[in-house]
Amino acid sequence: MKRSLWLQEIAAELDPTPALKGELEVDVAIVGGGFVGLWTALRLLELQPGCQVAILERDICGGGASGRNGGFVMSWWPKISSLAAQCGKEEALRLARASAAAIGEIGEFCTAHRIDAHFRRNGWLWTATSDAQRGAWKDVQRTCERLGEPVFQPLPDNEVARRSGSARHLEGVIEASNATVQPARLARGLRRVALEKGVRIYENTPVLDFQRGQPAQLRTPDGSVRARRVVLAHNAWAAAIPELRRIILPVTSTIVATAPIPQRLEQIGWTGGEAITDSQLMVDYYRTTHDGRIAFGKGTGMISYASRVDGRYDDNPLLNEDTERDFRRSYPQLADVPITHAWSGPIDRTYDSLPVFGHLDDAPHIVYGVGWSGNGVGPSRIGGRILASLALGLNDEWSRCGLVGRQPKRFPPEPLRYVGGLAVRSAVQRKELAEADGRQPAWLDKTLASFAPSGLEDKNL
Repeated sequence: MKRSLWLQEIAAELDPTPALKGELEVDVAIVGGGFVGLWTALRLLELQPGCQVAILERDICGGGASGRNGGFVMSWWPKISSLAAQCGKEEALRLARASAAAIGEIGEFCTAHRIDAHFRRNGWLWTATSDAQRGAWKDVQRTCERLGEPVFQPLPDNEVARRSGSARHLEGVIEASNATVQPARLARGLRRVALEKGVRIYENTPVLDFQRGQPAQLRTPDGSVRARRVVLAHNAWAAAIPELRRIILPVTSTIVATAPIPQRLEQIGWTGGEAITDSQLMVDYYRTTHDGRIAFGKGTGMISYASRVDGRYDDNPLLNEDTERDFRRSYPQLADVPITHAWSGPIDRTYDSLPVFGHLDDAPHIVYGVGWSGNGVGPSRIGGRILASLALGLNDEWSRCGLVGRQPKRFPPEPLRYVGGLAVRSAVQRKELAEADGRQPAWLDKTLASFAPSGLEDKNL
């Protein structure tokens, strides 16, 4: 498996815990050792200090999406319209406010536990890099203002270009509460804290199958676990579970990173540490790093038949080329700067890009939280609260949360999902390439692109 820049930076700290061997019995078994699983484990011990918790991780903690993402710590304010449609106005407000508060809580957690995750809270620029993208945020901005939360502040066009370091950024707004982190450092810091608090973590321990009886039984290559409760927090790999197969669609996101160029960043004016996205559906997202690199990502959107997550999701030269092309177009003045790292990873997309929580059919003791859709770094802390309450059978604001038990729009069954998905993805690519070049997209491409799932933000394009 090709590791991300973030994991390569801390390669010396990645000694795995021993894999599970033999039989184990616990109160709660968590499948997946990323942000969702780790926050859930810590919340379980906060609510019930004597709870026996084990995490089963197929790779290392942070080896999946948690250690490969762009490190954007965002709220759910960009999805306020989708939240309101799913949960109602009041619950949408509560969840969006909680997700915004979680950003600061993550920074405080890092400080309290001496986690050097390079937490930097300098805001998020939501921009237009083509005429077609202009004003994409207007509906979200107006909705937030009507709700008494004017979180998206307009900036003069020249200020957007100055702060982003490129005249390709035509206009935009800023959401000041957002932060960036080195995500692998955060994941490994959470792992350390969980181990210190008594969570048993078994890395290199894939769950091969499980029986849904009470207690549940999970089989691993060299052992088995009996658990009164199970939390499924394994991201895109959860698409293998029948009940979840049509709720989530594993797609790729790809990142390229430059060599360290701190002096060049000063020259172009991108010195404020802002996270940036454009307004494409196959979104470009980018930020600077602690050592002065640019990490530039793109929602490349590759899919596979029957949602099988294989090696193509880890490293794909064609996806790397697509992502570098967008970087070069956004920062033409950095044409001579080399790309030193490139990697991809699977994202568990839902149709509306909001997560779904619930329990498996006829198995209330097996709960899940899936569908983070590329925005899980911050909201995963909220997800940990929801899943811990569900696992413990509590009746509280989190177990009753509007994202629990919801019925999102489902993806089509195979083979329509794969064949149709390829056609829609190709149409989106052609449409957005035409718009980036200032051309009018073909009618058919615009029509097919309209069938694509919702993106990172609710938009009025």
